[in-house]
Amino acid sequence: MPTISVRGNEMPASPIRKLAPLADAAKQKGIHVFHLNIGQPDLPTPQAAIDAIRGIDRKVLEYSPSAGYRSYREKLIHYYAKFNINLTADDIIIATGGSEAVLFAFLSCLNPGDEIIVPEPAYANYMAFAISAGAKIRTITTTIEEGFSLPKVEKFEKLINERTKGILICNPNNPTGYLYSRREMNQIRDIVKKYDLFLFSDEVYREFIYTGSPYISACHLEGIEENVVLIDSVSKRYSECGIRIGMLITKNKTVRDAVMKFCQARLSPPLIGQIAAEASLDASLEYALETYDEYVERRKCLIDGLNRISGVYSPIPMGAFYTVAKLPVDDSDKFCAWCLSDFEYEGQTVFMAPASGFYTTPGLGRNEVRIAYVLNKKDLSRALLVLEKALEAYPGRVI
Repeated sequence: MPTISVRGNEMPASPIRKLAPLADAAKQKGIHVFHLNIGQPDLPTPQAAIDAIRGIDRKVLEYSPSAGYRSYREKLIHYYAKFNINLTADDIIIATGGSEAVLFAFLSCLNPGDEIIVPEPAYANYMAFAISAGAKIRTITTTIEEGFSLPKVEKFEKLINERTKGILICNPNNPTGYLYSRREMNQIRDIVKKYDLFLFSDEVYREFIYTGSPYISACHLEGIEENVVLIDSVSKRYSECGIRIGMLITKNKTVRDAVMKFCQARLSPPLIGQIAAEASLDASLEYALETYDEYVERRKCLIDGLNRISGVYSPIPMGAFYTVAKLPVDDSDKFCAWCLSDFEYEGQTVFMAPASGFYTTPGLGRNEVRIAYVLNKKDLSRALLVLEKALEAYPGRVI
């Protein structure tokens, strides 16, 4: 029998989705599953986007340009200007979701064997995209005890060698909800400049910052304009995960030219997705404020509730809509699976993402989970009660 590729063997399973079969089995038994595992917002998509899809009056659903429709890219200029990110339409390439933007950035900027430094815990698919490009991720560990703040420069420099090609950050962070400070962003800028590295910056959660600290984009950092590749997506800010529209943004024309070759090979980003995403830019200010206020309330509900459960600790996330919480369990992979396969409380259970899948260092995250607060407060409160009951009943509870 032919064997699959080394790449296929090395590709990690998603910590967010790998337990889905257990969740499906629980539902088939009539158990209600609270989905805290995935960043799928339940808030409504802007009505302008729904209306634009319903109003499509075309006889042909044709290919769009490989870089995306220019009308959409020109409209995005004004969106980014509100965050003091000054772009031209040519700086923006529309991708099939932020995931494709990351993958094409890696394929365009990294050679097989090149290394990039990523603070961990990190969004698990970064590892998958690096494997796809033949590159290697070197992680620098942040800890829940220090609120997932960035380690000092010296720890970064210990990882830098002749194969180091870039640094990847997510700001605000998935999975931790951490927001990098101006000092930390300047620290990254100085390292990027000193060693002439790429800075890949995933900033899809910029709308969701819950602190007085400013949002510092990689595009705000002076002196490394040609080094920055910004990743963005409409999935979270407009509850449009399914339309698969993201952006790759860079001032570096050489990078853009390389990325465009991959864009041409995949032909075009989604036509209907672009129609919806472009219309979403006309969403009302009330839509943005209501969405933001709802996440503020959900964050308070979740974090207060988690920290009231005996043995549980979560720092306060400053952005995005996730937190990493420490649980009094022997193994969060086993616990999360057990919740779905062997536990229910009054016909309900919880589905969380084991945090070990967000680390590459063996052994880390074994007593941590990532929780997405994408449920309404009533459901979040109930899910917290079910989690508390699960921890009380779990055979591998650590006292």
